[in-house]
Amino acid sequence: MEHSISGLVVRGEGYGHKLGFPTANMERITKDVYSGVYGGKVLYGKKIYRAAIVINEDGKTEAHLFGFRGDAYGKQITLRIQKFIREYRIFSTQAELIIQIKKDIKKC
Repeated sequence: MEHSISGLVVRGEGYGHKLGFPTANMERITKDVYSGVYGGKVLYGKKIYRAAIVINEDGKTEAHLFGFRGDAYGKQITLRIQKFIREYRIFSTQAELIIQIKKDIKKC
């Protein structure tokens, strides 16, 4: 399974950054792929980063790029979704979410 999504990076709520896992939020949302957590790659400029990609139930798409440091706001990126990790879900506490994000990243 490989699916590509391209769009501009926009400012999100900053929640991923607050948790220690900053994400690139996509300008456009997608309904082309089921909600969930995926492993994949992100093409940004001329570099490719491994990434954990989250698509929520409303189609909002964001990616945590491994090893990326910088500001991608307003820039074009392409997500290459390659591997389904788990279904999307809401967690009761931040602590539970952080534990799950760490597990997801290892699987990516």
